[in-house]
Amino acid sequence: MSSTSVPKRKPVFVKVEALKPGTTGHNLVVKVLSSTPVTTTKPAPARSTAPPLDRRPRTSRIAECLIADDTASILFTARNEQVDLMKPDSTVILRNARIDMFKGSMRLAVDKWGRVEVTEPATFAVKEDNNLSLVEYELVTVVEK
Repeated sequence: MSSTSVPKRKPVFVKVEALKPGTTGHNLVVKVLSSTPVTTTKPAPARSTAPPLDRRPRTSRIAECLIADDTASILFTARNEQVDLMKPDSTVILRNARIDMFKGSMRLAVDKWGRVEVTEPATFAVKEDNNLSLVEYELVTVVEK
């Protein structure tokens, strides 16, 4: 193999309706329908008087956002800087998003390997009555023979 760079692949965008539990690497264009702040968490106080440099106290902000495209809606968990981007009525591109399971239902999230960016307002009409986060999944262990 030569040491030439690998050409970047164009991102493949999926619809909310196509999301399945336990999957990752999704790119979506969605509208933010609502954003509800969840309690901010503060780390436990350090036992010693001086915290280590890598353990400075940080607060994390979390918001639950209902997002949708023209096929379905789902809850998105926005963290820290993402909370500021997830304003109701804005259109965002979610890159490398993953599905987390929370109390048996799907939530969409973007971790440090992904990106949330605000884009031009979308022209599609959102489909709110197909909320994938309202579908409850049950963890089933499959035994292969």
